[in-house]
Amino acid sequence: MEDKDLIIETTLLAGKIMIENGADMARIDDTLKRIAKNSGVTDPDIFETTTGIMMSIKGANAQVIAIEKRRIDLERISRVNDISRAYQAKTKTLREVHDHLMTLDQTTPDFRLRWLVLAAGIVGATLEIMYNGSWQDFLPTFVISALGYYLFYVVNTRFKVKFASEFVAALAIGALAVLSVKYGLAKNYSIVIIGSVMPLVPGVPLTNAVRDLLAGHILSGIARATEALLTAVAIGMGIACVLRFF
Repeated sequence: MEDKDLIIETTLLAGKIMIENGADMARIDDTLKRIAKNSGVTDPDIFETTTGIMMSIKGANAQVIAIEKRRIDLERISRVNDISRAYQAKTKTLREVHDHLMTLDQTTPDFRLRWLVLAAGIVGATLEIMYNGSWQDFLPTFVISALGYYLFYVVNTRFKVKFASEFVAALAIGALAVLSVKYGLAKNYSIVIIGSVMPLVPGVPLTNAVRDLLAGHILSGIARATEALLTAVAIGMGIACVLRFF
């Protein structure tokens, strides 16, 4: 068997990266047990939640790692899975797996903000057309969706107040949509709003919540469903405030 402390540290690090980047618990559980079992642990004791992971091995001290942030980054999840598969195939040692995970956790770059904003604009404008909107509303939706996501990113990065970024972004989207119709730049503010808020909607967390519940991870499923619901409420409140006062 490999060094027990290194097994636990490597396994917990893999789980931390996967939870922080939006993996469902069934995938996380499979990956962590694969790493542990291929390290010589026949029956690993691992407990995962959306806020922390605990692992113990007989003859070693149990360790706990806290999950302090959560987002959606499927590329990092895929890389962790590839690393664990390589370890299973014996093409990497446990130390190499640990070092690769440390590098992935600390230095893997994100997409630049301008690309995220551009993608948000394209998603919002495209969905506006799919929801039977008019081409007159395409460009305003693109601009408003991009600006709304930019505001969401800035508030979420600088202030780190949970759900405040969604509320502020939705508030701005609603106000800009109403103003664009008022000044003749758009035709239907309802369709513009619907398209523009789509990049903020917690689709992946809702999907993962259902998958966790169906896989028997009740605690994580309820936690993720609650978080997604509160995010949706924050978005709805932002839009409702604009429609109430304008």
